[in-house]
Amino acid sequence: MGVDLGLPHFDTELQELGLLAQTAGLNPVLRITCKRKAPDAALFVGSGKADEIKMAAQLHGAREVLFDQALSPAQQRNLERHLELPVNDRTLLILQIFAQRARSHEGKLQVELARLRYLSTRLVRRWSHLERQSGGIGLRGGPGERQIELDRRMITDSIKRTRERLDKVKRQRQTQRKQRVRRDTFNISLVGYTNAGKSTLFNALVKARAYAADQLFATLDTTTRQLYLGDAARSVSLSDTVGFIRDLPHGLVDAFAATLQEAVDADLLLHVVDASSPDFPEQMEQVYKVLGEIGAQDIPQILVFNKLDAIEPGRRPPQLSDTFEVHGTAIPRIFLSAQSGEGLSDLRELLVQRVGSQAAAADAASLPTASDAQEAQTPDDELGTIEP
Repeated sequence: MGVDLGLPHFDTELQELGLLAQTAGLNPVLRITCKRKAPDAALFVGSGKADEIKMAAQLHGAREVLFDQALSPAQQRNLERHLELPVNDRTLLILQIFAQRARSHEGKLQVELARLRYLSTRLVRRWSHLERQSGGIGLRGGPGERQIELDRRMITDSIKRTRERLDKVKRQRQTQRKQRVRRDTFNISLVGYTNAGKSTLFNALVKARAYAADQLFATLDTTTRQLYLGDAARSVSLSDTVGFIRDLPHGLVDAFAATLQEAVDADLLLHVVDASSPDFPEQMEQVYKVLGEIGAQDIPQILVFNKLDAIEPGRRPPQLSDTFEVHGTAIPRIFLSAQSGEGLSDLRELLVQRVGSQAAAADAASLPTASDAQEAQTPDDELGTIEP
């Protein structure tokens, strides 16, 4: 179910929501959209549309209703009562996928923290069947109120413990990053919209076996490997990060700060774009939005327009290497296919140039300046002394 509120990125065919549902193991049976100037405060879609959804769900035998937008706790509760079916929103669907895909200890902690934060706002739904009871003068409450308070306290304690464990993992990652800095390692991070082919490109570059599939959020945990660039006669550190998506819940952005930190600390970002997608401009904007939120918007980038093999012959670019203007800045762009290997050699050459230019800049910065040389040659008696 999608509601067009006049926003530019509305998915009229709910394709991305359908892919998210399939990734979570669900089978979409019907897609319904409507237009509204503003969400209904009680049911988000209004009573008339809610009746239509209920009839359609009964006709198709649906067992759950998904909304492409985030629902408030009250709207979700009211819809479940009206439709007599479980109702979930885009936020919970993404959380479920993340919970299924997380493999590392850090990834599981991040998902658990986001899930607990989301659940803390939904407690009223779990105990709405327990009425608040009135007693004598000055007494108000009942089993429902007490249970909500108990659950809220338990969730608050769980959030605190999870954050402490996650902070410990962050400190460990920071130690690893400091070691890479001491080794003078050039750090490259792959970023991009989910299902743009980051993991496939990562595997093609470093000959790794990271999980890659044609689905949203195929991988969540950051993987780092060494990439040897023969022409530069040195190795660089290459990291594959979690994919971004439209309307990524803020709780997940906060929870995945440790994973996204690889992008913040990178010397170069390879922004992987699905060149075959007609929505790639909007997808790029979502990536830049998240990069801005984590403070990685000023890191040098190379745009990697992937899936060249999926572009129709008549739409293939005349040249595989050029520049692309983003927010008034010309950024190097390269077309390739991580699946077939076309264009990978050109990307390696571009990386060699970037690594070489950084090494030259570092060497220039370490050379003594003319003022340093003059100061070194100045006799001690001309420098002056400090009177005791």
